[in-house]
Amino acid sequence: MPESSRSSPADACDLVVVGAGAAGMMCAAVAAQRGRRVVLIEHARRIGEKIRISGGGRCNFTNVSTGPRHYVGRDPEFAAQALGAYTPRDFVALVRRHRIAFHEKHRGQLFCDHASSAIVDMLRAECERGGVRWLHPCRVHALRPGPRGFELDTDAGALRSARVVVATGGLPVAAIGATDWALRLARSLGLDVEPPRPALVPLRFVAEDFAPFAQLAGVALQVRASCEGASFDEDLLFTHRGLSGPAVLQVSSYWEPGRALGLDLGCGTDLAGLLRQAQQGSRQSLLGVLAQVLPRRLAQAWLDQQGLDGARRVAETGRAALERLAGALSAWSPRVAGTEGWNKAEVMRGGVATHELDPRSLEARRVPGLHFIGEAVDITGWLGGYNFQWAWASAHAAARSV
Repeated sequence: MPESSRSSPADACDLVVVGAGAAGMMCAAVAAQRGRRVVLIEHARRIGEKIRISGGGRCNFTNVSTGPRHYVGRDPEFAAQALGAYTPRDFVALVRRHRIAFHEKHRGQLFCDHASSAIVDMLRAECERGGVRWLHPCRVHALRPGPRGFELDTDAGALRSARVVVATGGLPVAAIGATDWALRLARSLGLDVEPPRPALVPLRFVAEDFAPFAQLAGVALQVRASCEGASFDEDLLFTHRGLSGPAVLQVSSYWEPGRALGLDLGCGTDLAGLLRQAQQGSRQSLLGVLAQVLPRRLAQAWLDQQGLDGARRVAETGRAALERLAGALSAWSPRVAGTEGWNKAEVMRGGVATHELDPRSLEARRVPGLHFIGEAVDITGWLGGYNFQWAWASAHAAARSV
């Protein structure tokens, strides 16, 4: 079990891992089981809180289709070596060894059958198996590179280590202990940092763009959401405040002020062709045709917004009006006012610049012996288990190199 920060740490060790989240516990466990003397430090009172709250409490712990294309950052290809060396299959094998029941949801997402705490317990057990020494809760006040490694000033006293792995995560969510410690440390040592911003986060929209749809809270449908060349076929949910759901979360990682968001409410359906076909001798109404593709309430709201009578037969509606309607539904671009911020974000985009790190070991090129892993690095995954797989893979890469 974790020790109190009042315990006196050994004067020296092979590796200090700062941060006992997903990446930190994984790294400490792998390194310790390779025979390294490892100290794992965590400042929060509860370890692995982000694991516990993920996936609605069931932890979407990986995705079977993980590859560099599922990541965002200045150089997503940087992740290829670590992801190739430790794959979803490898992590699943670990989960099976601990007899944790799981299932696959859509698009390769793997979830625990029961509480996500099983993953936390698994990682803690792996640390115990390797003899990891815990300092928890314990803060690191200073870290100084030296001629023979690093000196750390902690709540538990001074500590010397040959190597240090920083696994303190990103800025979401402050209530569970998130800090910018990794970014401040990197900057203090002269390393470049890509500016952090919320990702996988609900977006706020200009209110007047939603006035015609204010009554649609609870309506959901699959759409094609796009931003800056990225496109996702995901569920969209109308809320009292605007739009939510996986479609919005996915494109939020690509959105920046000034960028446009595109929503194809037909999700690839040729709406113009559907309406033209219905003109050919059909007695169908406008509302009846659109309701084949869209939720009926949404179809009616769009017809009202376009000034069209839903009860009118398609055959009696002009071609130009139908083309305008189809175009508006296929390329809706509501104006984004901003994000809901760090407390609503699932992950951080940005972090320690990848050009500062060796992709094989996550070691800082200009500070030998110092590694950054997980969310602290400028590699951000899509929604669906990809961020956890980056945590496991980057942790494994660092642990195998120390």
